[in-house]
Amino acid sequence: MMRGNGNMQGMMKQMQKLQKDMTKDQEALNATEFVGEASNDLVKVTFTGDKKMTDIMIKEEAVDPDDVDMLQDLIIMAVNDAMTKIEKTTTDKLGKYSQGMPGL
Repeated sequence: MMRGNGNMQGMMKQMQKLQKDMTKDQEALNATEFVGEASNDLVKVTFTGDKKMTDIMIKEEAVDPDDVDMLQDLIIMAVNDAMTKIEKTTTDKLGKYSQGMPGL
């Protein structure tokens, strides 16, 4: 009877370690900066891993009062580029915690 209880304690310790490691990796990811860029670096945006924008840089040549749509498109392109980078890095770093777990 004692044997099953010891196994459960071992599993609980493994789960606690896994949770601690996952929290540490998530915090590191959140502190990482991701730069998204549009065509010819006309627009660059910087996000943290938790998807908060911290900076935007727009080159002067991207600002044309007669073509605001182009600037809007460049901003969207840069933001989407940053989001793609965040998602890929998140999957690469945190995906290991959900592998083999049903429903995750």
